Amino acid sequence: MPLTIAVIAHDEKKAELVEWVATHRNLLAGHRMVGTATTGSRVRAQCPDLYLETVKSGPLGGDQQIGAMIAGGEIDLLIFFPDPLTPMPHDVDVKALLRLALVYNVPCAFNRASANLITETLFSQRREA
Repeated sequence: MPLTIAVIAHDEKKAELVEWVATHRNLLAGHRMVGTATTGSRVRAQCPDLYLETVKSGPLGGDQQIGAMIAGGEIDLLIFFPDPLTPMPHDVDVKALLRLALVYNVPCAFNRASANLITETLFSQRREA
């Protein structure tokens, strides 16, 4: 059964997330991905073979759209690379997104190491099932 994976990256972390997706494209193939506008369009440009939908840009409501999808049970995994060294004018939106991910028990990865661990563990368990 395919998962729905949200992908979001801020500022200087966008290239790192795109590179991470490209590196793991074989694991991600066959799953549905949803990304905020800029992140999603950059992922789609690098990996046109992957299924990816976009929502609005994070500061323009995209973080909230993905939060609503989490609340609606539509997101199975959140891969979110925030840029901890850049101020986020939409900090309240990010906090709301994270609160919903915690409330609805959605696995989250916030950097390359945690994304690797979660996806490799999750996908290996799904292959064994």
